[in-house]
Amino acid sequence: MKKAVITGKRQGGVVDAPDLKAKENWVVVKIHTAPLCTEYKVYVTGAGKEAPYLGHEAAGEVVEVAQPCRVQVGDRVVVMPQTPCGQCELCLDGEYIHCQDAAATQAVFGNRDGLATMAQYMIKQDWVLAPIPEGMSYDHASMACCGLGPTFGAMQRVRVGADDTLLITGLGPVGLGGVMNGAHRGARVVGVDTNRYRAAKALELGASAVVDPTDEDALQQALDLTRDGRGVDHSIDCSGVPAAHRFCIDATRRKGTVSFVGESGQDETPIKASVDLLRKGLSLHGSWHYNMADIPQILRVIAANDAKLNKFITHRFPLAQVADAWEVQASGQCAKVLLKPWA
Repeated sequence: MKKAVITGKRQGGVVDAPDLKAKENWVVVKIHTAPLCTEYKVYVTGAGKEAPYLGHEAAGEVVEVAQPCRVQVGDRVVVMPQTPCGQCELCLDGEYIHCQDAAATQAVFGNRDGLATMAQYMIKQDWVLAPIPEGMSYDHASMACCGLGPTFGAMQRVRVGADDTLLITGLGPVGLGGVMNGAHRGARVVGVDTNRYRAAKALELGASAVVDPTDEDALQQALDLTRDGRGVDHSIDCSGVPAAHRFCIDATRRKGTVSFVGESGQDETPIKASVDLLRKGLSLHGSWHYNMADIPQILRVIAANDAKLNKFITHRFPLAQVADAWEVQASGQCAKVLLKPWA
């Protein structure tokens, strides 16, 4: 089979990889759609090392099982991220994404081959494969991962509703997915970003307004868009930038919520315990994904937003052109980019 790899700074492509075999409750999935996430950052920087296992999002078809299990050959499935143990308290509660006892493919297969989604095939435990509803395309179903998933989980947790104003900082693919989620729930969505392409895309996907954070009065602009100027009900940061974290905290009303979704290697966000937490009464939390029990609901959100998803997915590339796909991501002139391993 073929898989994508990064071999150095702005160097990468497709290589041959060993064929996969199902074993125990690990099944073989033929990947039809592999959305791209932050792998391009490793491609652009080189990150000082090679990256032979790429991707954590996919939708595909079960092509081999080793024993009777929760899926059958021919099932169309969304591949959930990670390799959770399935036995700990968190997994049993549906919070598998936070599992601390991840299943080791090394112990089962003797290697890590088959873990990557940016490939023609992969291996996955049967219980983290979600069935794709009839009539839904692989491309749209794959948005149940990092396309809509992170912000969906955050909004489920704080119960964003139709009477709320929602602020989203960082309008990359995850933030744009948040715009769609918020608009679907009927909330008034305010985006924050400097990228004009993505600001326009946010308005196209349902945002009421987009604020440029480099404007001197950006915070006041955001407050002016809220009820009595007192702040948004909920804010979600999808950028991972400390300045955006602070913007969310300052723009959120008393007793509101702030969700941190964007990954960041920076740990310099200033939190004022007295002003932010005691006096404003804010609830701050991190959100990585969503509970397994909510899979049917996110698939209903996807089914209800067919036209918007066609605008959200801006580029598709065959596996052989993965380097071109990373270059497009690096340009910032895109929303969600898909890799098609069999194109």
